[in-house]
Amino acid sequence: MPRAIGKSSVPQLARLHALCFEEAWGEAAIAGLLAMPGVFGFMWGPEAAPEGFVLARLGGGEAEILTICVAPALRRAGTGRLLLQAAAAYALASGADALFLEVAEDNPAALRLYERFGFTSVGIRPAYYARGTSRVAARTLRLDLSPSIALS
Repeated sequence: MPRAIGKSSVPQLARLHALCFEEAWGEAAIAGLLAMPGVFGFMWGPEAAPEGFVLARLGGGEAEILTICVAPALRRAGTGRLLLQAAAAYALASGADALFLEVAEDNPAALRLYERFGFTSVGIRPAYYARGTSRVAARTLRLDLSPSIALS
């Protein structure tokens, strides 16, 4: 079961984020987000070596996933889905009626995960992510929250 992220996990989460993303967030960025009102997160795996985590933010009756990552060697084992379920359930219990996220169009595995979970595409941000000397579009996805989604 995913558990809430605590401040003591920040260094390990920053290391995991660096394994998952070219433009990784450092300890200061993650700690700063966790200190903001409405930000919540869940992690999976041992605190000393987390296997995945999600950070999200509540606001205006909605929630937004700020980042979600799973250790590359452990992908496609259901961890991402468990983290999405935890974030969706928390957002719903906190009064959100929708959950949003952005994903790079060159990440087909993540797109499949989100689409299978029930997210639908609601927009495109052209040339949003840097990829060396080129840029990749971000797709904005929305999930309408309901008790059945959060528990699926």
